[in-house]
Amino acid sequence: MLALLLVGLVVAGVWIWKRLPLDTQDYLAEQVVPAAFLAAAVAAVAWTLVRRIQRRRRRRAQVERLVARFERESSREKRLDLAFALVELNEYQVEGLERVAPAMTELFLTTLKTAVGDKQHRIKGMAASHLGVLQAKDAVPFLLKALDDDHAYVRGCAALALGRMRVSEAKAKLTEVMKEDWDQTVRSRAREALERIP
Repeated sequence: MLALLLVGLVVAGVWIWKRLPLDTQDYLAEQVVPAAFLAAAVAAVAWTLVRRIQRRRRRRAQVERLVARFERESSREKRLDLAFALVELNEYQVEGLERVAPAMTELFLTTLKTAVGDKQHRIKGMAASHLGVLQAKDAVPFLLKALDDDHAYVRGCAALALGRMRVSEAKAKLTEVMKEDWDQTVRSRAREALERIP
């Protein structure tokens, strides 16, 4: 239906165009069409900016709601889930999370230190990675230790975190991991981390 309407509009436009005087055709081609394209371009840019601002405001409101839930929650497991969700919703940036960053840092650090077993490596790795997002400098010794974890996922996340924090004292260990680790993803993460560190 829409295709038929579009074809009909094109045919009608061509029919009208052919019946216009040449002076009018020249005027339209030289003045009106460029102005219309410019107006359309400006409108498209403005619409894109408005949508981006609206999206950012919605995201901020969602972050604020999650922060409030995080602060009210008493269950450690639920707080951990909310903390992971907050970092992801906030697009892996610490800005906007300053109010809860210390509590989240403590939660992630505790998780990194205490999570054991095969089923916990995912949570442990996410905690390591998110410590890097929060720029938790007091977690550096634990992240360096996590570079020797049994699970490649944890090692890769620890390397990612050290790179995000640009920890210069991690250079030697990251270089060793980049050359020696059996897992290709871990080696890549260590290389990426080294590229971030000045």
